[in-house]
Amino acid sequence: MTNEKARPRALVTGASAGLGEVFAAKLAKRGYDLVITARRKDRLEALAETLTFDGAATEVIEADLATGGGVGLLEATASEVDLLVNNAGFGTVGEFAELPIERELDELNVNVRALMRLSHAALSGMTERGRGSIINVASTAAFQPIPHNATYSATKAFVLHFSEALHEEAKPRGVTVTCLCPGPVKTEFQEVAGVDESSVPAIMWTSAEEVVNAALSAMDVRRAYVVPGALNAMTAVGGRFVPRFVTRKVAGAFFRDRAPR
Repeated sequence: MTNEKARPRALVTGASAGLGEVFAAKLAKRGYDLVITARRKDRLEALAETLTFDGAATEVIEADLATGGGVGLLEATASEVDLLVNNAGFGTVGEFAELPIERELDELNVNVRALMRLSHAALSGMTERGRGSIINVASTAAFQPIPHNATYSATKAFVLHFSEALHEEAKPRGVTVTCLCPGPVKTEFQEVAGVDESSVPAIMWTSAEEVVNAALSAMDVRRAYVVPGALNAMTAVGGRFVPRFVTRKVAGAFFRDRAPR
């Protein structure tokens, strides 16, 4: 018989780079064993070798969350973990009618369908046990429609509203659901989306470490959502007091300028 307390376990999607990589490192330091997943197995294995804080165990699962089979590989694990970080996601920039529809549907699958399925699997186990946490990564794009970024902003609006609803449902059951809504972060996201980083004012950028720290602090105090960075938070809140036709025109002009030429 042993008196050792079992280590909590976390599943982090999109862990091969950016916020996911930082989430994994921070959680290992917090005493979590980890399950990390993404499409790039070589990067996951390289990351796993660094996550050895105080004997943290790390499992690598290669999965493409744009596919139903890829999500299916993770659902059983999601039902067993103490913390799920739904971080995987990507964006596209340009006029919707001119973008490849297959890529837009993949964006919907990763940003919405995979997040929904994994949240459902995790909540089934967490509510039964009476404990656990989910962090769903959205964006400040969730707070308004954005022309030239239409699919991405719509998927993140779903994530925000979905997460806030789950927060209220799960809280009485001892489970916390927190939505993270970062502004621009220096990761691979902009390159994948085809965004011109030079058009984003320097004051709007936040570091990946700052964003992850804000998410974990919000989870610790059971907040429904968090917007890291004072300017980003003011922008998100301020949009509620501006007519919608103004916010969509301003946002559309901003993202039109960020689109690649």
